[in-house]
Amino acid sequence: QVQLVESGGGLVQTGGSLRLSCAASGRTDRNYNIAWFRQVPGKEREFVAALNWSAGRPRYAGSVKGRFSISRDFAKDMVNLQMNSLEPEDTAVYYCAARLDIVISSQSTAYDYWGQGTQVTVSS
Repeated sequence: QVQLVESGGGLVQTGGSLRLSCAASGRTDRNYNIAWFRQVPGKEREFVAALNWSAGRPRYAGSVKGRFSISRDFAKDMVNLQMNSLEPEDTAVYYCAARLDIVISSQSTAYDYWGQGTQVTVSS
């Protein structure tokens, strides 16, 4: 079992920045992936970014590449998502997810564990 808790969401103006954090606990061996997804009402959950905990190797959705950055904090067992140049289209509930596999996936169905989500709202 892996427990995930997100933090850092909020309201920001267009062009602003936010930093989301995902704290992992439980079975946090190193061969797993942590990903961020986002979802707006009435739409499918959308892949944002992911990385392999031990090897790094981040992967990004095209819509956020160059604006978002995913990173690891080994000391705190956390994965952070730095979001810059935010746009109203980035407004969503952001979820942290874990997959106990070395291969990164952008499919939400591949992930076994999920956090409760944190709201990000970008005003125009």
